[in-house]
Amino acid sequence: MKKNVFVMGSTGSIGVQSLDVISKSNSHKVIGLSCYSNSELLLDQIKEHQPQIVAIDKIDSSHELFDYCHHNNIKVYNGENSSSKIPFQNIDLAINAIVGTSGLKPTVELIKNGIDIALSNKESLVLGGHFIMPLAKKNNVKIIPVDSEHSAIFQCLHGENHSDLKKIILTGSGGPFLEKPLSEFDLISPAQALKHPNWNMGKKISIDSATMMNKALELVEAIWLFDIDIEQIEITIHPQSIIHSMVEFIDGSYKAHLGTPDMKVPIQYALTYPARKTLAIDSLDLSDLSLAFQSPDYKRYPILGLVHELIKLGGNRVAVMSIANDYIVQKFLDEKISFNQIFILTKEVVSEFGSDDLPSLEDLLILDENIKLYLEPN
Repeated sequence: MKKNVFVMGSTGSIGVQSLDVISKSNSHKVIGLSCYSNSELLLDQIKEHQPQIVAIDKIDSSHELFDYCHHNNIKVYNGENSSSKIPFQNIDLAINAIVGTSGLKPTVELIKNGIDIALSNKESLVLGGHFIMPLAKKNNVKIIPVDSEHSAIFQCLHGENHSDLKKIILTGSGGPFLEKPLSEFDLISPAQALKHPNWNMGKKISIDSATMMNKALELVEAIWLFDIDIEQIEITIHPQSIIHSMVEFIDGSYKAHLGTPDMKVPIQYALTYPARKTLAIDSLDLSDLSLAFQSPDYKRYPILGLVHELIKLGGNRVAVMSIANDYIVQKFLDEKISFNQIFILTKEVVSEFGSDDLPSLEDLLILDENIKLYLEPN
């Protein structure tokens, strides 16, 4: 029987690749699609996949999408956070590929409705892991990671006893500026920062890779996903992006997940878990394989030092960092701030809004609005 899949964030990089994987599969049916504002691409996807439900936050009321959906009996939901307003029925699995803080509320709604999630939106657990994971356990909901690193760890731990895990090693390429002199960082342009050496990713995560904010967020996400302490997670730079992450067990054994850097691999695994299916992907040439590792330089990637500090301080501080990052990255992409100001502004916002209080979902939504107003007062 075909699984009914709802793809949230369908017009982004992960969403597009997810639909490509589904198109080549006979075991899934796209029951719903959602996006923020890319109405043209969304309409193309609707015509190809013929979903039952569509959600879009921003769209012109005269757009042809409405007429097409009306004549094809496709229900359209639009307005702010439209992905949280859909009827959560007849969905076997949802891919949450929404970018940033906006993915938090849909994750909560999916779990409340008992729907398994292929999770690409790392901010969901970074912001709300303390209430999302207990809610998922209560509702017997599976959260299957789509991020290449967490998928790698997830696969390495499959069939293992949690008590046998000693350490997780999160790998990161170091982004496009691994060898760039620090004295030139203030001159980095958005176009340069978007040129990731290995991965094909969206704009937000490409900038996060350049600052290694993505690794900071993945560190927090791993704590919640795998129920471990921060002391059990190590971050290492691996420029080739061949080993997607590793685990060490208490007997000194290691397991590593290797593969070509292609997001379709973790996407398909999340869709077919626990089974594997054939995927047309390049094999590694082991005879020409060269792997290198190095410790991250905190002067080059100061966010890694900050996230350790914020985790230990607790409260809402990690959430503030993550929410602020959404808006700060956009300011950099819009060329309103320099590359170095990304970190400076992040620290400023954490200092302004950080507290010892553990935030609820409602607290986080209010915090998002207040941080947005602080960073975008006009």
